[in-house]
Amino acid sequence: MYDANAYGTASRGRLPGRMKPVGPVELPLAPLVRSAAPGDLESIRRIYNEGIEDRIATLDEDPKTPGDIAAWWANHRDRYAVLVAEDGAGAVAGWASLNPYSHRCAYGGVADLSIYVAREMRGAGVGSVLLASLERRAAELDFHKIVLFALTSNARGCALYRKHGYREVGVFREHGRLDGIYMDVVAMEKLL
Repeated sequence: MYDANAYGTASRGRLPGRMKPVGPVELPLAPLVRSAAPGDLESIRRIYNEGIEDRIATLDEDPKTPGDIAAWWANHRDRYAVLVAEDGAGAVAGWASLNPYSHRCAYGGVADLSIYVAREMRGAGVGSVLLASLERRAAELDFHKIVLFALTSNARGCALYRKHGYREVGVFREHGRLDGIYMDVVAMEKLL
């Protein structure tokens, strides 16, 4: 089991969008981070679907089915790790993944990342612990750099990335549509 227990606290600002405010949840200990297993897929799907519903972290509009998540899981082998963070009761509180950035061999040292935290656990440091753990795993897997693309309206997520040393590369204006509205997307990177 991969135990990359790290410490940190995510920004505790309010969430924009349709998100209902949830007070910060204090965890007695830093969450346990481990490699995801097939038994975690339903929790990963639930948390991702919360992100879709809240319209804060993805341009996806339609909830993912178990089949969608199974197909996604099948593409996360070898270097493309998926980690989960467990709360004190052993429930999955969030997940993070390394994703292919490009099929071109010149970019073999670059990974894209995804991080999603359960709605009730946002602001409790889960994202920070997952990001630190994912960076360590990426370095172990011989990645040189991590890139990400985030909605500019995702203030909490962008603050988390900046806190961990990601730099803004630029903003893609009206890069994708969400509910019929073109959204700006920020590109960020970090050398490992």
